[in-house]
Order: sequence, then C-alpha cells, then structure tokens
Amino acid sequence: MTTLTSTTDTVTRDALAVLQPGFTGTTAPEWLLRRVGEGLSSVGLFGRNIENPDQLAALTAQLRAERDDVLVAIDEEGGDVTRLEVRNGSSFPGNLALGAVDDTELTRAVAHELGRRLAACGVNLNWAPSADVNSNPGNPVIGVRSFGADPHLVARHTAAYVEGLQAAGVAACTKHFPGHGDTAVDSHHAMPRIDVDLGTLHARELVPFRAAIAAGSKSVMSAHILLPALDPHRPATLSPQILTGLLREELGYQGLIVTDAVEMQAIASTYGIERGSVLAVAAGADALCVGGGLDDDSTVLRLRDALVAAVRSGELPEERLADAAARVRALASWTREARGAVREPGAAAQEGTAPGTAQSTGIASDIGLVAARRAVKATGEAAPLTAPAYVAAFTPAANIAVGDETPWGVAAELARLVPGTETDTYNGASEAPAEAALRAAGERRIVAVVRDAHRHAWMAEALDVLLAARPDTIVVEMGVPQAGPRGALHIATHGAARVCGQAAAEIIAGS
Repeated sequence: MTTLTSTTDTVTRDALAVLQPGFTGTTAPEWLLRRVGEGLSSVGLFGRNIENPDQLAALTAQLRAERDDVLVAIDEEGGDVTRLEVRNGSSFPGNLALGAVDDTELTRAVAHELGRRLAACGVNLNWAPSADVNSNPGNPVIGVRSFGADPHLVARHTAAYVEGLQAAGVAACTKHFPGHGDTAVDSHHAMPRIDVDLGTLHARELVPFRAAIAAGSKSVMSAHILLPALDPHRPATLSPQILTGLLREELGYQGLIVTDAVEMQAIASTYGIERGSVLAVAAGADALCVGGGLDDDSTVLRLRDALVAAVRSGELPEERLADAAARVRALASWTREARGAVREPGAAAQEGTAPGTAQSTGIASDIGLVAARRAVKATGEAAPLTAPAYVAAFTPAANIAVGDETPWGVAAELARLVPGTETDTYNGASEAPAEAALRAAGERRIVAVVRDAHRHAWMAEALDVLLAARPDTIVVEMGVPQAGPRGALHIATHGAARVCGQAAAEIIAGS
C-alpha cells in the first residue's frame, strides 16, 4: 500500500486538477468558480455555453478572474463538429475537405485561423484534431471528421493542423488514440472493438499519432475502444498497456493525456464513471473529460471523491495522481505563456473580432471558404439555375459528437443566390420520401442533398426513385462520397459545414 506523504488537501486539489468538467449556462455558475478556487484547473465548453464571441470572451474572463492559468477547453474541430458556430454552421470545412485538397499549407492556415479565433475568445485548449484514419467507410462516428483513409495523408495533415493551431497559442489535443477509424460502433453508445494485428495498428492507426507527437501536440485524447492485440480486457482509456506502455514508453509521448468523455456509454455502462475515472488515471491518463452529458457540481464532487478515496485505499498511487495534476498545470503554464507570446502590436484591437468578419490581414478571415471551394468535386454537367429550385434534404440521424442543433445543407445558401428556392427534409422514418419530394417539387429543378448515402439504404433507394423519375436532378453529397457520382451533376463537398453548403450552392447557381 502506498504511504501518503502529503496532506489530504493536496490530494484533493490534485484530484480536482485532473478534471475537465462542463456546466450549463452562458456565465460561470457559482459552484464552478468555487471549485476553480479550490484547485480545479480545467473547464470544458460546449455549444450550450456559447452565444457569441463577446459573451464567450466575458465567460473566459470570468473564469480567469478566479485562476489566471485555467485551461478552457472546447470541442471545435470545424466542419461538422462546431461549438463556436453551433447555431449557424462552421466557417471552416472540416478535416475530410482539407484532406481532399491535400495542401498542408492550407490545413496549417485553416488551423491557425481557427486557433486565432479561439484565442481571441479566451479558449486555450482545443479537443482537436481528429487523427483517426477512416479505414472503415461504414464508421458511424468519424467519417468526414477524418482527413481520409490513407494513413500518411492523415499524418501530414494532422501535423500541419497541430502546428497551425498551436502557433496561435491554443493547445492541440490529437484524438482518438490509438485510432477510432476502423470502428462500426459509436463509443457514445457502446464499446467498439478493433480486431486487427499489431502490424496493422502500427502501419495504419498509429502513423498519424507519431506525426502529431513529432509536431509537438500538447495533448492527446484516448479512445474508448477495445483493441485485443494491445489489451484484450480493457479499452484504451483504461489500459496501462496502451496509455503507459504504448503511448508513453514506446512512442515517447510526454505531453498531457486526456480521456474522451467518461460519461460515454462505453465507459459509464461498463465501469461507471467513478470507477472508470480511477482506472483511467491509474492507467496513465492525466485529465478526465466529463461534462457533455453530466454538467453539475455533484458530478465533479463524485469524481473528486472517488479519486481521493482511491489514493487513501492505495488503489491509486498518490504519485500517479500528483504526476497527472502536474502535467495539467504544466500545460496551463504553457498556454499562459503562449497567450502573451502570440500577441503582436495591434492584436488587442482584434480580440473581439467575430468569426467570419473581415480583418486587415485580408484572406485569413475567409480561409475556411477558400478551403471549402477548393475541396468541392463536381462530376457531370447542369445548366446554372435561372429559376427557383426545390431542395430535398435526405437527412440521417446525427451522431452525438455532431449533434442535431447545427444546421447543414445547401438550401439556405442556394435560396440566397436564387430567391424563391424552397426545401423540405426527409429521414429514414419518412413514408416514401422520394415520391413525396417529387410531388413537392412539381416542375422545379430538384437538388437532392444526402449525407453518407453509402451507409443508409433508405437514402440510396430514395435517390434511385428520384433519379429514375427526374434524371436532371442535381445530387449533393455532404458526407463521405463513397457511393460514387449520381445525377446530372454530382457535387461532393467532403463535409456539411456552412461553407461547404455555400461552395456547393455557388456551383449550382453558376455564381
């Protein structure tokens, strides 16, 4: 049994230091400020916490009034996963679009501009980029969040993203180690399993993480996935063989190891969040992400007390908890130093700049749209629209990482370019969606918008019916374009961000 050499207060502060909790509201609640004063070193933000850049800057200033070096983290991948622009859609196209262009300087520039906007609002840790190799086209949770299916392409863009983001003073968190791309299960709901040998893991999954480490990624996020070749019993987040043996010792990573959210069912339904948190820290994790679904003081106290109790019982060595807390504080110190280092003369005047507004630096504010336009691939021909069209949006259920509160598609942008254009949404529960769309369209040109048509049989069948009746239909694929081109004109946007929709609408309207 470990002999405790420090006071309970020190252990309690260390237990608080390793938590990254969320909360409800657009201002920091009293309980959260109190925990920050007691030793909490990190806070996680979600779409529910953000209204606009000025409000976000005020919120982060409120947190820093309690602790100047607090880590303020966010899940801002750009593309489908956005928190800064959760209500309107992202100004950045996302990873698959950047991988489709395959210009690492563009990826670096996009990440830098995204980091600049985060830093201007006081956010200093981004749970991004996704370094997953999307080798399974049926993957329900990664898809367009990945740079692609080629490990070396993913590696070079992961490194460029890390470099661009951190040059703006925001710490990267490369995820989901050791790779979530070859899964057919969403770990928000259950435990995914990847049954491949070590040779495949090293040649595929681990290639981008090696590149991220070489690029200096300040943190790495673990995945709640079971890889029997590495550990047949515990998922990566809870595995000493994977977090300590592979990531720390074999790959030589010395930065912060963050868990994916411990309330996800892959952990919560199997181990419970308290037990899972203790096992994660014991395995080598330094910070516990929690708060996407659990966002109150009682959750923080439950996890704090579970860690303290594990130290007292000897199950969790005090030195391991202290080491984890020290890594959190070291990253907090880096972000504080970086915050000062990246400020240049005149930068203070730009700190409140809202996403999407023009700046004196020229193209930087529009770099996301530039990238989205370059990522579009159009196959076939269609005359530009000269009259209002009908947009039939065939919409799958959103996964939890993306959420269903962020709008996507081409209808809004197309209606702006071609006034009078109308739209309806159809899903897998809709009765005869193609027939309904044909009736609603009448004589108008149809634009069918799909998302991962290859993964949804109902969607592919709807396209069959629609194209048989109206072969002049324009098809816009806003997910992974695995199914191949269909329609008179097929537009693959490689993502569903707002700028992806704009880029597609411009082609359709001939603008």
